[in-house]
Amino acid sequence: MKFERISPKDELKTFVDCYWTVENQDPLPIEQKIIPDGFPEMIFHYGDPYRIKLNGPWEIQSPNLLGGQITNHFFLKNTGISSILGIKFKPAALAQLFDISMHELTNKVIPLHDIQPVDVKTLESSIEGYDNHQQRISAIENFLINKIKEAQVDMRVNKAIDRIFESNGMITVAGLCEFAGASERQLERLFKKFIGLSPKLYARVIQFSYIFQVIQGQKEMNGSELGIASGYYDQSHFIKNFKAFTGEDPSRYFFDQPSLANFFMKKK
Repeated sequence: MKFERISPKDELKTFVDCYWTVENQDPLPIEQKIIPDGFPEMIFHYGDPYRIKLNGPWEIQSPNLLGGQITNHFFLKNTGISSILGIKFKPAALAQLFDISMHELTNKVIPLHDIQPVDVKTLESSIEGYDNHQQRISAIENFLINKIKEAQVDMRVNKAIDRIFESNGMITVAGLCEFAGASERQLERLFKKFIGLSPKLYARVIQFSYIFQVIQGQKEMNGSELGIASGYYDQSHFIKNFKAFTGEDPSRYFFDQPSLANFFMKKK
């Protein structure tokens, strides 16, 4: 399985974290666990469809998908060869660009054609007819560059998100409110619309995702050292949080395995 991460143009970096592709010509079905990383995504399949086990039985996914914030792990399985293009948006970008209420997408991965905003369907149709990811990304960027002129940006939520990432999720809601210049009630309302999670829960997701940045390049680090380096005040808190998002103990997690989850979580 070949993974690739592509950076967006400079003028789109406020709204797009990256584009990513997955290619695999081996049709052997492999079950993959997906874990929360704090970013919503649009995903386009050009190979065989995937199956998903989110909150119930396995289901066949639509070719084009939209995923909101997730707070628990779920599973994917290929049904044949894989050829996937994804857009990893910045946390508030879908709400800012397409006026989507993100709380309606929390813990959901839905067919793109189920989304009401016309511009989502326009983006989907803008990449039809191209036969490689490079051309598709170019078409996506042209569309988004025009779209950002209409973006609905609330600087309070942007400041709060920036502060969460700057602190690697280690900040109180009171600290966020002070930094963003918003009351707790205002921030809760803004996060519900623009992110889909409460500020407190979103900060937990980002602190969890920081674990994967800490462990990169570390040849030897035991669970206690990893927990402390990731900002957890004790080992039991670290283990509890890790298990809440992945369903397993950090000592049993394969951080170096070439999986979809590790590709999404690690930035290098």
